[in-house]
Formats: sequence, C-alpha cells, structure tokens
Amino acid sequence: MITEQLMNPKSIVVVGGSNDVHKPGGKVVRHLIKGNFKGKLYVANPKETGVQGIRSYKDAADLPQVDLAIIAIAAKYTFDIVKLLTEEKHTKAFIILSAGYSEESAEGKILEDKIVAQINKHKGSLIGPNCIGVLTPNYHGVFTKPIPKLDPKGCDFISGSGATACFIMEAGIPKGLTFANVFSVGNSAQMGVEEILQYMDENFDPEKDSKVKLLYFESLNRPDLLLKHASSLIRKGCHIAAIKAGSSEAGSRAASSHTGALATPDVAVDALMKKAGIVRAYTREQMIAAAEVFMLPELKGENIAVITHAGGPAVMLTDALSKGNLEVPTIEGKYAEELKGKLFPGSSVSNPIDFLATGTAEQLGVIIDYVNDKFDHIDGMVVIFGTPGLFPIYNVYDVLDEKMKTSKKPIYPILPSILTAEHEVADFLAKGRFNFPDEVLLGDALTTVYYNPKPQPEKIAQPEIDRGKVRSIIDNANEGYISPKEIQGLLDAVKIPRAGERVASSLDEAKMAAKDLGFPLVMKVVGPVHKSDVGGVVLNVSDEEILQLEFRRMMNIKDTTGILIQPMLSGQELFIGAKHEGKFGHMVLCGLGGIFIEVLKDISSALAPVSKEEALTMIHGLKGHKIFEGVRGQEGINADKFADIIVKVSALLGAAPEIVEMDLNPLLGNTDKIIAVDARVRIEK
Repeated sequence: MITEQLMNPKSIVVVGGSNDVHKPGGKVVRHLIKGNFKGKLYVANPKETGVQGIRSYKDAADLPQVDLAIIAIAAKYTFDIVKLLTEEKHTKAFIILSAGYSEESAEGKILEDKIVAQINKHKGSLIGPNCIGVLTPNYHGVFTKPIPKLDPKGCDFISGSGATACFIMEAGIPKGLTFANVFSVGNSAQMGVEEILQYMDENFDPEKDSKVKLLYFESLNRPDLLLKHASSLIRKGCHIAAIKAGSSEAGSRAASSHTGALATPDVAVDALMKKAGIVRAYTREQMIAAAEVFMLPELKGENIAVITHAGGPAVMLTDALSKGNLEVPTIEGKYAEELKGKLFPGSSVSNPIDFLATGTAEQLGVIIDYVNDKFDHIDGMVVIFGTPGLFPIYNVYDVLDEKMKTSKKPIYPILPSILTAEHEVADFLAKGRFNFPDEVLLGDALTTVYYNPKPQPEKIAQPEIDRGKVRSIIDNANEGYISPKEIQGLLDAVKIPRAGERVASSLDEAKMAAKDLGFPLVMKVVGPVHKSDVGGVVLNVSDEEILQLEFRRMMNIKDTTGILIQPMLSGQELFIGAKHEGKFGHMVLCGLGGIFIEVLKDISSALAPVSKEEALTMIHGLKGHKIFEGVRGQEGINADKFADIIVKVSALLGAAPEIVEMDLNPLLGNTDKIIAVDARVRIEK
C-alpha cells in the first residue's frame, strides 16, 4: 500500500544519518538537503546532536511525529526503531536502505517478515529493504548517484535492483534522457515493481504525470497485477519498456510433452509483455533507446528517410531498419531532382539522402523541408550528423532543433561525435533534445516500438462451448493423462475438428475399427508419451494383414494399453499446445507440428484468454508463417481456421483450469480445413 506520507511527506527522519557523507546515512542526508526538501528534516543518531546542520536526536523516542523514515542502520536494529516509529510517532512510510535481510539468510527473512507485519499492522508503506531509495520531485531519498535533474515530462523508473537503476540513469542522462520519479524496491518485502506501477495507474493524471514508464525486474511475483495495470496505463496513452533479467534456465527441465519442453517461464514473461503492450528490452542500452523513441512524436508509417553526411552509418542503419521490416524506400522524381540541385555535386537523394561530409546546416534544413513537404510517402526521418573536428557545428544542431519543433514527421537525431563534438552535442541536449549515438540501436528500437503489439482488451471474447460437457469430463476424470475417449469428448465440446478414431484393445476391436473407418489407416500406441520414439506410430496401413501384424507388434511395446486407429489423412502438420505456468496462468502455443517441433522451436505464445486477433498475430509471428500462404507450388494452410482452433483451446482452458498440459500435435491443415489428429491432455486437481 502506497501512502501519502511516502509520496508527499511533510517530515522525514534519517535513522542513522551521519556527518560522514561517504556512508549511506550521510549521503542521503546530503541529497535531501541539496534537493531542497521543503518539509521538516530530522536525524536519529545516538552519537550526534547535529548532522550536516540538521538536529539529531540521540534517543529516537524524543523525535516528534514524523511521516517518513529513511533507515540506514544495521539490520538487527531496524525492527525496534520501526516498532517505535509506527506505535509512538505515527510514521506511515519507511524506506529501508540497509541490507542483511531475506537476500542474505533465513534469519534475515524472518526479520524482514516481522518488519513488514509491523508496518502492515499500522497501514504503512515500505520500500526495500536492501535498496538505494526513492527519488521524487518532493525529496531525494537516495544515497547513490547520479541524481538526475527531475523533469515531470521525463521517465518514471521502477527497478528491482538499485545498482541497475544507477547504471541505467548513468547511461541515459548523457543521451538526454530525463527522469520524473525513480523507485528502487530492493527486496520488495511489501511492495514490488508491480505495486508501484499499480499506484501510478490508479492515480494517473494525464496532464501532470509522465507518460513513459521504465521497469526492471529480477523476479516477477505478481504477473496478474503487471498485466492489468501496464495494459491500463498504455490504453491511457503511456508507453512502457521493461527488462526481465534471468531469462535462462540453469539446466534443462525434464518435460513429459512437447509443450512442457517449449513453454519455459521466460516464454510466459514474453507472452505477458506482448499481451500488456510492453516493449521488452534485454539490455540497458535497448531500454534507453526505446525510452527516447517513446519521448519523440509517434511514427505513423513504415517508410523512413535516412539523411546523412556519412555513408557507413547510413548503411548500418538501413540494414537495421530493413531487418526489422521498416522500409527505406527510393526517393525519385521531379522533387528529388530539384532537391539534388540544391546540394553539392556528388550528393545523392535516392535514400539514404547523402549530402556529403561538406554538407552545411542550410542544406540540412532544406532536406528536412523537402522530406516534410514534398515526399508524401515518407513517414519519418533519421538525421546522422557528426564531425571530423575541423570546425564547430553548433549551427547544424541549431537547425536540427528548430526543424524538430515544427516538423510534421518525427525526426530521430544520430549525433555520433560525442567526444569530438562534445560541447555541440551538450548544447543540443540542453535544449531538451535526445541523442541516439548508435545507429543500429536506434534502428532496432524504432522497429521494436513500431511493431510492438497494442495491449489486449480488458475483456476478451471467447467462443461458445459446451461448458457442462467439459466440466462433466474433467470432474469424472482421474489425475494425470486422460484417456483418448475423454480427450475426444473435450474436443467435441469446444468444436475442434478431429479425425475419426477408435481405440482397440483386442484384434477383433481393431478389425471392427478398420471396417468402420476404412483403409488406409494410421495406428498409434496408447500409453507411451513419445510414440514415435518407441516405434509406436505406423502410417499407411493398407489392408487387414498389415493391421494384424502391426497390432500384435505394437501391443508388446512397453506401457501400451491399446491401439488408436485413425483414417490416413494428409496436410501440413501443425501444433497447438497449452501449459499452466505458475502465477502466469495458462499459456497457449502454436507452431509447425510433427516430430520437428522441438528441433525448429518455431513457436508463438500468448497468455489465455486468447482473442482471435491475438491468435492471428501468433500465427504471423512464426518464422514459417509463409507456409500458410503456400510456397513453391505447395498448398497453403487456412490461417483463419487455425486461429479459430487456438481460440477454442483458450476457451477450453477457461472452462477446465485443471488442464496443466495439452498437446494437439499434429493437426493436419490445408486451405479448406484443419483437423486434430493426435492429442494429449494432462490434468491436476
């Protein structure tokens, strides 16, 4: 719970405040003073009567009532001071900078829980412990540097790591990135990144609050909260970029199905961010570049003009844009020739627009005007301008600044000469501008932001299914992998087309199934998990003699309880899977199916419930999605019907949350229909 006393304290005590500014308690007092905290500031230190000109209380019991306590003492002493402040001084907000809690030992976790319980009892807020603090326009409650100049139009930054928060600010500030509020949540004992974001959403003021949020997670404890409030903020006009560290798994995890092997926790993180509309970054520089793109006018189309006086960076930028499916289209025609006549001989306007190393500020202004007014097919422009250091280029950056004020199309500046033109770049940034010194990072950020999915609706429509039949099957089924007959019932209840099939436990039953279904047939063992690995799949069974031979052989395979018999069908093999992934809920996955799924690992994922639009986006996100259109004379696949089945699987999961793993692999698809051929479902009650 975030209290008013945390956000807008009228009084602050630094417990452990010191005259030694090389200690956290001394540094935080210094920052509070330099940050011009307008309220009453106190220090509690048993060895001092005055700290940096502030009265210090040797006995904390003598303190007046105080809103916020910033604690910088050894962990073992913190509970007593928290108890005193909550019970006697009506303190409702705490920032514990100290380490030595759950991150260190089991005893530390017990102490941490005890402190949280005490603060909760008095309806207070806790940031930390083990954090660098909080930085807001009201107070600079941090003990580290840098301390950026706070700007209401800057970024709100919430970090699970204090060091990472510092490093991201260190990297962003020299590029012009500004910050509005910074929260370092440390151990997140009471509140984590998700709860701070919730507060920002529930109290969002579109006139005053920052519209750019940056998040850094090392653990994601409340994915439901993140999804709800990130989506809400983005719908309100905000932009969010996030890093979730710890995406690899230490060692392989044993899995009993294709979905289990593919649906790792990081796939769930990725699916959540896509569903929420969050731009996922993997490095500090990627996050900073995305934030700068957010801060500039929105790119409305795919076509970019690259304006440069240096060939190499333009080529690398063009490659990055093209790789991300943004276009650098040719510029030609009457106006192109007219523009070329205004530049030095040897210049090129075909795009990239290269006006040579000798290009002037005036020429840059002319080029930008032509891109704005004459080249209607261009949606945005990137300006690359550095210097060999022969003369100052303030005038170039002044023109760039003026044009950015009036441009109808977004302009992204790449000023790579951060040493040679250090003063000119600093002057440009002082005007409130940003710099993208690396052209490839900008290209990647532009494409990522442009194509990032919008947040899904709060309420996602799901198809009508026979919930009663689904519940009857699940309620009466045993835990573990359910029988083929039960699976057939589930598929029928949600109207997923499936192949006709019979399960035979005797040769007579197999012959009867063949008579009903007709040759040629497919035979599969029932029981073993990976049928093909044990010789448990036979295709093109063309007559009764082969049927008998294979039935006898297959029934001797270990763990086999019967033989599944289906008509032999043809089509492109596809895959749909589902898995329950802890706090994230159910994930739905799709891809190209068959035995190659674990080799290619070409899958898309989404968190349930999945909308039809989201399902189509999943299909389009497959590397092999061109196969759906038909390639080299091969028949395509009906993507719309495939999306329908994905959504029906999502609806099934909503009706049967006991499903923990599900494989439809393969489904066979063509331009007319898609049919589920094989399925496995595991439930836990």
